[in-house]
Amino acid sequence: MRMAEGFAAFKDGRLKEAETAARAALAADAARPEAHFLVGLLAIERKDWRTGIAAFGSVTKLNPVDRAAWAQLASLFLRVGHFDRADEALARALEGAPSNPETTDLIGAVLTQFGRHREAAVWHRKAFEAEPGRAEFAVNYASALIFLGRDAEAAAVLDGFIEAGGVPQAEWLFSTLRRARNRTRADRLASRASAAATPQAKAFLAYAAGKEYEDCELWEEAFAAFDEGARAKRSVIAFDESAEISFFDALAAHFNASWFAKAKGGIEDASPIFIVGQPRTGTTLVERIIASHSSVDAAGELQQFGLAIRRAGGFGGGADSVEAWSRADPHAIGEAYIKSVAPMRGAKPRFIDKLPRNFLYLPMIAAALPRAKIIHLTRDPLDACFASFKQLFADAYPHSYTQEEMARHYGRYARLMNCWRTIAPGALIDVSYERLVADFETEARRIIGFLDLPWEDQCLRFHELDSPVATASAVQVREAAHGRSVGRALKYGDKLAPMRGILAAEGLISPVVEGLER
Repeated sequence: MRMAEGFAAFKDGRLKEAETAARAALAADAARPEAHFLVGLLAIERKDWRTGIAAFGSVTKLNPVDRAAWAQLASLFLRVGHFDRADEALARALEGAPSNPETTDLIGAVLTQFGRHREAAVWHRKAFEAEPGRAEFAVNYASALIFLGRDAEAAAVLDGFIEAGGVPQAEWLFSTLRRARNRTRADRLASRASAAATPQAKAFLAYAAGKEYEDCELWEEAFAAFDEGARAKRSVIAFDESAEISFFDALAAHFNASWFAKAKGGIEDASPIFIVGQPRTGTTLVERIIASHSSVDAAGELQQFGLAIRRAGGFGGGADSVEAWSRADPHAIGEAYIKSVAPMRGAKPRFIDKLPRNFLYLPMIAAALPRAKIIHLTRDPLDACFASFKQLFADAYPHSYTQEEMARHYGRYARLMNCWRTIAPGALIDVSYERLVADFETEARRIIGFLDLPWEDQCLRFHELDSPVATASAVQVREAAHGRSVGRALKYGDKLAPMRGILAAEGLISPVVEGLER
């Protein structure tokens, strides 16, 4: 098999054939850069970051001006916490002009990983303009525009890839840009979802249909579409629930009150503000409120704290690693974190790290950064679980695609948060999404006061903030606070019985549905 056929096999998902082609090419000529590049792509597909780094490193040694390989290296170094090397690799990727639009688009994607969203949009635009008929370029450019709040431009970019026979991902992205006024488009999307040839296409089309049915308050149709999309997505992702259970249990066992009492020596840096919780609970809304303050920058959803723990306590991320993490030096973790976020945080005195999953590390955050502020978002558990269930995520939150797995995950999260509140009670505040949208100014002032910042009226005008939003809430947070989503799950009645039953058994909600209004 020739290399061109190997790359075609990779693109089509025929990974074994692609691997065979790469091995054959390397056996014939170990100095062939394209073969090493394909090995790197296959390693990324398997989430084998070390092999990927080695493969793309070989490419850059054989061809030092291969900007695509440098971009891939930058992404991989960022994933494993080698931030200095990531910056160096990105700088090499940005040297000169890429030779093809694929590399241009890739550089845009890597810049997005680095939180450099305005630059990313420029590179995605170049790729799209070079080949305006390429759907993947259009989707990536439109996504970048949405992050920047340029929704009308994003819709125009997607326009040629929707309607009859449109590209599934473009259809889904377009559905997020506006409220549907009738069911016509939703019906077409639902029909196409049912007939879709691949789980990926089915998921995009079904979630798009669900969103538009929900806009029209067609709850039965919306649920059917969300459920079909979730089942399709779940069929192509891996989620080891037993591993998550063991991981959560290990965290609670090792990071207890005794550990926290002994964990001394963190760094006295008051600049970080962590916003944590479950996704779709108002974390982005609170980020925008705080980032409207003149002293605060929003750095985005950063992976750096978890990576700092792994580097200090040994790489790995499961239950077997937790004991080693508990022996790591809090001062080293704090220093590594602050150093690693420097390129993302901006020039203001304070910055926000809004990775919801950082709730896992709260005792470690409080020990490593004792002056940091932590804001934990809460939301009605049924609303929170359903909001994740009906959201099509990229790679995160693999537990969210069945009602049962989502609810059980939420129960584990709630128990862990109860532990953390007793261990480090002064390290965080809870902010209720429902209270925030019901009494916005009071809650906004409470949040700003907790951060020891002087009040500024522009915090009430968060929706006017001109900064990127790279989350699923990118469209919603550019309008004023509202309570339209409060009690949304109740509209679905008995459709959510599996989710409701588990949450009720956990003591998190009432097992009885009392009505559809709240």
